[in-house]
Amino acid sequence: MNNFDATNKLLEQSSFFYNIAIDMDGRYSYVSPNYDKKFDFVNESLLGKLFSITLHPDDILVCDEVANKCFTNPGKLFPATLRKHNGKGGFIVTQWEMQAIVNDKQESEGIFCIGYNITEHVSTMLQLYDAESEIASKSEKLHEIGILQSHGVRKPLANIIGLAGVLSTMELDSNLNNIKDMIVDSAKQLDQVIKEITYHTAK
Repeated sequence: MNNFDATNKLLEQSSFFYNIAIDMDGRYSYVSPNYDKKFDFVNESLLGKLFSITLHPDDILVCDEVANKCFTNPGKLFPATLRKHNGKGGFIVTQWEMQAIVNDKQESEGIFCIGYNITEHVSTMLQLYDAESEIASKSEKLHEIGILQSHGVRKPLANIIGLAGVLSTMELDSNLNNIKDMIVDSAKQLDQVIKEITYHTAK
């Protein structure tokens, strides 16, 4: 039993992995039961059919490029991420490793592929990317707010405090002096709030 047959035997009943072989004419020469069940939407075996019938059209070129690498470097595995029809008008994302199948004369007889479904992983990564982008955007906005508070707001606030200081040098009646004191106290409270907000947005 060669390595190809042994691998097929090992994974024949796998619920997670797909293993297939494509001959030199681009047709399925072997399909594992799990793969046949998952991607055969007309209740017929994929065996003998063109490999492209399960693929997103844009990914056929990816297969051709990886196959050329396999034939050029027999014995080596090459990765490929491919979209497969889900039978509902959409696609699932699959991850594969491929290797050339060679005979005793070291002649290429096709491509052996083993893969699995990574749709959920890709979806999670996209959600994580969106969340990170949103966090980065909000962090940038917080930084801008911090700059605005530190420079744009505190300058006129400092002017108010300065003007209140000028009023302190003037003779004022009790009412105006009381108003001046309230302005100074309010300005100091506002200055402290701005300092705290700036501290937190600068983290």
